[in-house]
Amino acid sequence: MESKRSPDIKKSPIISSILSMIIPGLGQFYSGSLMRGVVFFITVLITVLMVRWWGNDLLYTGIAITWLWNIWDSYNFAKDRRLSYTVPFLIIALILYIIGWGVTEINIPRLLTDIADIKPLVTNLIKPAVLERDKEILKAEVLFELPCSESPPGKGEPIEDKPYLILIDKTCGEPGDMFTIEGGNFWPNSKVYIWWSNYAGEMAYRIRYKGDYLSFETDGEGRIAPITVPAQEPFAEAKGKGPQLWRVQARMTREVGSPHLSHTFFLVVEKMIETVFLALMATTLAIFLAIPVSFLAARNLMGGNPITISIYYIIRTVLNSLRSIEPLIMAIIFVVWVGLGPFAGVLALAVHSIAALGKLYSEAVESIDPGPIEAVTATGANHLQTIVYAVIPQIIPPYLAFTIYRWDINVRMSTIIGFVGGGGIGYLLQQWIRLLMYKDAGVAVWAIAIVVAIMDYASAKAREKIV
Repeated sequence: MESKRSPDIKKSPIISSILSMIIPGLGQFYSGSLMRGVVFFITVLITVLMVRWWGNDLLYTGIAITWLWNIWDSYNFAKDRRLSYTVPFLIIALILYIIGWGVTEINIPRLLTDIADIKPLVTNLIKPAVLERDKEILKAEVLFELPCSESPPGKGEPIEDKPYLILIDKTCGEPGDMFTIEGGNFWPNSKVYIWWSNYAGEMAYRIRYKGDYLSFETDGEGRIAPITVPAQEPFAEAKGKGPQLWRVQARMTREVGSPHLSHTFFLVVEKMIETVFLALMATTLAIFLAIPVSFLAARNLMGGNPITISIYYIIRTVLNSLRSIEPLIMAIIFVVWVGLGPFAGVLALAVHSIAALGKLYSEAVESIDPGPIEAVTATGANHLQTIVYAVIPQIIPPYLAFTIYRWDINVRMSTIIGFVGGGGIGYLLQQWIRLLMYKDAGVAVWAIAIVVAIMDYASAKAREKIV
């Protein structure tokens, strides 16, 4: 930016310096450069507010140096000497980067000290649950009463050829009481988990003790040695309803048979197909609106009179506004509007694609060769005929290339749209991540990577053939 003032206007360097000492940039304004003064004032003001907000008083040193440099600059500017912006720019940039480093809580050592925390996630992502084996489940249970009544349940009895559990010391108690169980006829040398459920068996969960799931190993004969189990809190709907029976279960599983494609694999394939079609429908809907809008947003076609140029600026403003809103935000709006599912994702991507394609299409129109337009216009053709015979033949290749490229982008973006309920593979992915099902999430991640790579390669080849 070059600041100029009239050489006939003489300003006092001393007064200019004093003014800049009071308010940064005021001396430059006094000396005849409004823009230079405004830049100094706004820059120093924003930096002071940021430092005050962050609360690091040491950074005021950099502001003081910049302020002094501003005084020196106003003195020289009054003498018609212009200094470089390099010094204040570097100082202000350093201050903002220091604040940014603190605001974003960057901690490089944690990348090394906490690397073990990411190991389970990476391991499971590398080994996705593409294949699985059928699982065989073995379980036994015994009843426990909370709280005790006049007729508590029995301790249970051994059963021949079937897994069983027996309560040793008590069959009823209060939540948190410890009781002992033993059992037999389980698979030998295998891990067994202890579960707690209501009498109907509709709600069940694994019992935790001291932060870990309660589990034990059976001996060589399939017996469970006496183990201590904490009685659990009743479910909310059962509290205050007097003595009730609860099921204490011992469950174990093992894989049988040969590996086969997992249920997760087929679910991911189904959702990836949905994702691709989600992007396809969004792109198709966007094309029908983006094409006519692009002609209205092309300056070389709309610059003939005040009415058309006004339309041009209105359309451009709308496209810029829509393009500035992330599809994720649009997806949230449409999820509230039309509910969860791929339809909300289609609408979100379509609206954003209209803005993006409208801009790309209009720039393609603005970059066409004006020769054919002049030739067609010279024949007496009207505005519509000029577009049909001189513009459209030139824009077909770039329009097709931009459309294919946008479909490629929408496939990638639709995976994120699913995180807020917009359908597609993203919806499954965020569910699995929340539930710490990293092996299932790994299948989705690999599917996204493969499909995006294929789409990127195919779209690149298609654009090479078209353009």
